[in-house]
Amino acid sequence: MCSCMCPKVKEEVNFIECENMAGRKKMSEDFEANTMDSLVDMPLATIDIKDDCGITDVPQVNLERSEENEYKDQIRKKKKKYKDYQPNYFLSIPITNKEVTKGIKILQNAVIQQDKRLAKAMTGDGSFHITLLVMKLNDDEVNIGIDALLELKPFIEEILQGKHLILPFEGVDTFGNQVGFVKLAEGDHMNPLLEIAEAAKRTFQEKGILAGESRSFKPHLTFMKLSQVPWLRKAGVKKIDPKFYEKFISHRFGEEMLHRIDLCSMLKKKQSNGYYHCESSIVIGDKNGGEPDDAELVKLSKRLVENAVLKAVQQYLEETQNKHKPGDGSTVKTEEADRNGTDNDNRK
Repeated sequence: MCSCMCPKVKEEVNFIECENMAGRKKMSEDFEANTMDSLVDMPLATIDIKDDCGITDVPQVNLERSEENEYKDQIRKKKKKYKDYQPNYFLSIPITNKEVTKGIKILQNAVIQQDKRLAKAMTGDGSFHITLLVMKLNDDEVNIGIDALLELKPFIEEILQGKHLILPFEGVDTFGNQVGFVKLAEGDHMNPLLEIAEAAKRTFQEKGILAGESRSFKPHLTFMKLSQVPWLRKAGVKKIDPKFYEKFISHRFGEEMLHRIDLCSMLKKKQSNGYYHCESSIVIGDKNGGEPDDAELVKLSKRLVENAVLKAVQQYLEETQNKHKPGDGSTVKTEEADRNGTDNDNRK
């Protein structure tokens, strides 16, 4: 048999090799596309996928199988990381100015009048707030979160330099027609607020707490959320119609002065006033010349009662320990002396 190939056979072999190379290239490209698509479908899909996954270049056409497996493992680990990161606590700036809350209630009622099914999607007036930072805390980390919040206060004071931070609210918008919110107006207040948010993220992360989001901080005041009522989608309500709030596009709702930041739970039962369960708070400056609001008075009262109970328990324990503590007879001698003194007085 001849060891050489005829030209026709060589052409067929080359053709088959080209097809194999093209097939491998297509598989690599499909793998890359599918991987990126799966990341986009993740809950935190606003990340910069290439930077976050450590991908600096598109995978080469001639990736070895071992490299492909390593790449798959890397993507799998990243997906697990984001899946496991479900925030359950957040830093809240409570909105308590009656002018602001009244304006939001008017907005909510205007929307409900156009579609009564949306009533259940409205945020309760006791829950109005701006989210400064989200985080995940287990039971053992709550106290660490409280410590981080306390450590944050001097950083905020340094940023504000003794000045009040006034937050003006103007206009309405949505996130993907799913979450309706009142916008924070642009102005000089934005930079210090962004600095405070960054300081909060840094302070909590330095404590080892998984905190923050990949997307940039966008302060807003939520007034409705379709996800609060799952049956709305089944009922045909899949988005917030812009015509529902068109009259409020440029409406001025009022101003709120930053006076308090709370560490709140997303999952624990809310307070009787509708506000979130609060683990701890820091007060920023003085509100209305130092006059505390209702929430602060309730917390102060609870703290005073707890301190009084604790002091009484400690006093009781000390007295009990002293009573049963073995001594050198001095106590008995003192009691005898007291009785002798009493007898002498009686004889007189």
